[in-house]
Amino acid sequence: MLITPQIFTTLIVFAVLIPIISSIMLFMNMAFEREFQLLAVEKQNAILEKEFQYSQYMQLNTQIHPHFLFNTMNLILGLARLGKKQLLIETIENLSNLLKFKYQLKDYLIPFETEFTYTYYYLTIQKNRFGDRFSLKTDIQDEVMDALVPPYMLQTLTENSFKHGLEKKVGKQQLFISFKKDEGMVELRVRDNGVGSDALDDSDDNSGRGLSNIRKRLILLFGVERVSIQLSPLEEGTEILLRFPYRTKVEEEVGGTQ
Repeated sequence: MLITPQIFTTLIVFAVLIPIISSIMLFMNMAFEREFQLLAVEKQNAILEKEFQYSQYMQLNTQIHPHFLFNTMNLILGLARLGKKQLLIETIENLSNLLKFKYQLKDYLIPFETEFTYTYYYLTIQKNRFGDRFSLKTDIQDEVMDALVPPYMLQTLTENSFKHGLEKKVGKQQLFISFKKDEGMVELRVRDNGVGSDALDDSDDNSGRGLSNIRKRLILLFGVERVSIQLSPLEEGTEILLRFPYRTKVEEEVGGTQ
């Protein structure tokens, strides 16, 4: 069979083009593989970064100030010496519930209702300690009881109200807690009528009010642009106002499935 010039030319063209096309396809395949590897590395780095942030966040969560424990132990010893059995039992039960919650909790966000419950254990102990001198007032909207908040946040704020204001207060001690929703954000306000503090810089832990810890946790969760913390001296006492996004467990679960 004779090969015509046209067929011969076509064969030559195919002979030249096939290696070129094969080379192009090989390079494209290598490029896709490299891109896939880069995406896999980026995904792994994102997972590692998320795990690091979670580890860092939980480490901040576990920072516990011993001041309250020392005072509670002294209260228990005092009640035992005075033979105030009922108050002694109540104090030990509340301390047990508080510590049990603190050391079993693993979640990085919890409903405010849970947060307020274990903070109330703490406040009950303080009520047993100071008696009728101490009073608590609250203004909490029912609709925000399911709002997710960092654990120990409210307890830290109330503990520092005592440590830096109410414990040194002569006469009546008043603590006010407010939690409300405002246009997709929540506002937590803790106000006391204590002696106040000259250390009102909340940029670090030198203020002794634990605001640096709270600030870091909120930023890790919501981003620096969506977190606001204000520490304000009052004519009598101090007020702390926290503002951050309103989230619920349902929203978190829906977001996690997307």
